[in-house]
Amino acid sequence: MAPRSFWKGYLKLSLVTCPVTMMPATSETEKLRFHTINAKTGNRVVSRHVDSVTGNPLRDGDEVKGYPRGEDDFVLLEDDEIESVALESTRTIEIEMFVPADSVGWIWYDKPHYLLPDDKVGEEAFSVIREAMQATGTVGISRVVLYRRERAVMLEPRGKGIVLWTLRYGNEVRPDDDRFAAAENAKPEPDALQLIKTLIKERTRMWEPSMAEDPVQAKLIDIIAAKKTGKKKPARADVPTPEKGNVVSITDALKRSLAAERKRKD
Repeated sequence: MAPRSFWKGYLKLSLVTCPVTMMPATSETEKLRFHTINAKTGNRVVSRHVDSVTGNPLRDGDEVKGYPRGEDDFVLLEDDEIESVALESTRTIEIEMFVPADSVGWIWYDKPHYLLPDDKVGEEAFSVIREAMQATGTVGISRVVLYRRERAVMLEPRGKGIVLWTLRYGNEVRPDDDRFAAAENAKPEPDALQLIKTLIKERTRMWEPSMAEDPVQAKLIDIIAAKKTGKKKPARADVPTPEKGNVVSITDALKRSLAAERKRKD
């Protein structure tokens, strides 16, 4: 079943506008989820919001958003007050600027979404914007309200569509200036470098989605299936202990790694 769009609006560049639809590029529907159960009764455990001082549970309609201005002192905001901040970006993705595609570091990427034209009339305008970015090696930078907040977004041409990435906020990204300082003076020996290149070549494959499968979830599904049928649950797998050899140098370790790799392939 094709995923349904969760956002509809307009893509705008200067005087060029076209209706678009957007859907998340990732899904968690296949993720294994558990409920918390009372082991004594077998009943589900439910969570309730309670007043932190009185301990009384809240009734429907009692909750409001609060911004702290001091200890135990909050500025209260109703939902309609928050929603009253009408932003044009609520339903319009207006491309404000373009930047070289390779200039946006990976650390800024947050969540990917598929952006597509929403009707036949808008397909031409959509394709012109997409092809122009592709031809110039650029991505568009804009803003749009998603997940109840205005987000900076990047529009990246991809195939016949556009991938819209929400970008992390500036205060979420830590600079890496001093993070890698400890590795600045580490220079590999030429022999070791050549050996590691050979090992990389031996292990190079074409990417395929199966490389990112979750073996833990697969084993949990097996356990659940066994319990449903009353069968004995699968035996717990032993975690292998790393070998303790007498390797005294990275070069020796790499030589042994290459020998093991080639033996495995034979």
